[in-house]
Amino acid sequence: MKNSGTKALVKSERETVAEERSYRPRVDIVEDGKALTLYADLSGVSADSLSVHLEKGVLTVHGDVAERQPEATKYLLREYGVGNYHREFQVGEEIDAERIQAELRDGVLIVKIEKLAPDPPKRIDVKSN
Repeated sequence: MKNSGTKALVKSERETVAEERSYRPRVDIVEDGKALTLYADLSGVSADSLSVHLEKGVLTVHGDVAERQPEATKYLLREYGVGNYHREFQVGEEIDAERIQAELRDGVLIVKIEKLAPDPPKRIDVKSN
């Protein structure tokens, strides 16, 4: 009886994980004086299946997780899912959209977002009549 319970548990997990899922990657965002840097855990995503784009003040990260084994593989336990990662971040107007850089390193996406240099103070002459 124990064995059939284990098989049911494994079957249940396999069916749940086999459905397409959307994962929300864990993210750290750090700021220094010149830039914001986003670090996102994207285990199983290749650079070819990764999309990072900025549109209307929203930075979007999307990556697909491909099947790791042939479809006919008989799993005893399957914890790695198939699906996609997706996150969106509102960014301020003080960023330099032309200087955003992204790199995928050891399963971690690193997006560096340069800030615009602040305008220097400007003296305004006051005229009198």
